[in-house]
Amino acid sequence: MLLLKSLASLCVLAAVAFAVPAQEKRIHHHADLSDHAHDDAHDFQYDHEAFLGKEEAKTFDQLTPEESKDRLAKIVDRIDTDKDGYINHAELHYWIKHRQRRYIEENVNKHWKDYDENRDGKIGWHEYKNATYGFFLEEGLDDLENKETYQSMFRRDERRFKTADRDGDGIATREEFTAFLHPEEFDYMKDLVVLETMEDIDKDGDGKVNLDEYIGDMYTPEDGESEPDWVQTERKHFSEFRDANKDGYLDAVEVGHWILPGEVDHADNEAKHLIHETDTDKDGQLTLVEILNKTDYIKTSTITDYGAMKVDEHDEL
Repeated sequence: MLLLKSLASLCVLAAVAFAVPAQEKRIHHHADLSDHAHDDAHDFQYDHEAFLGKEEAKTFDQLTPEESKDRLAKIVDRIDTDKDGYINHAELHYWIKHRQRRYIEENVNKHWKDYDENRDGKIGWHEYKNATYGFFLEEGLDDLENKETYQSMFRRDERRFKTADRDGDGIATREEFTAFLHPEEFDYMKDLVVLETMEDIDKDGDGKVNLDEYIGDMYTPEDGESEPDWVQTERKHFSEFRDANKDGYLDAVEVGHWILPGEVDHADNEAKHLIHETDTDKDGQLTLVEILNKTDYIKTSTITDYGAMKVDEHDEL
């Protein structure tokens, strides 16, 4: 039953959410470079996944030091598209964007097999609904302990599917299904991303987010626990930056500016960061020697999908 898979995925997502500093959870960075916060003071996991790609990092992490260097050399050769022996900012930026796109494609392909029941190259709402909720729709939800949760999930999925279905025919093409799974990647879905976020955070249902709701979405104090410094910082961010009109609340527009910072090119920033950290002669580009000298750093970066990347000769740029 695919619903059980979906619920298992929710558990995984919840675990990831606890692994990431709470103030980062809501921000959509377009095919997230990493599930990890970008904090070099603690570790290089963000850079690792940005260089390698999220899905493949585990395999890279399991290699011996010599195998890591051999695989890095192959990756560097693929990033160096003009074959001049150097990786410049443009090549690195393109590679990181490529890894982002690859992650989305693989995620869509994985789900496509589950939901395209009649193998016609499209997914109808009825196919998705039956595969995900069919058993519960047939048997009824009255006996379920979390009846309201399932009903809410169903309504949200239906609304998102219909929004992604641009021509309104009840059938999702591959592009429309990609918009369903990754709505933050599509301009016409962004209002829905904001709406879903508002629904999650706006506990009193007044159509706006107050400070307590904003903090409550990020942090739940334990008994006797003093508030961490980052929570105090987020309180300041709420009043000084998030609440643009200073009315004490975040409306939909302000929430959109918070969670969808579209003007920020995170792949570009990560490419600059990786060059800054790895470019020992400071000529603005990277050599294989420089990268191999920073193997421990690079193999936990986006270049190698955070250590999980498999070097596939058929994975063309």
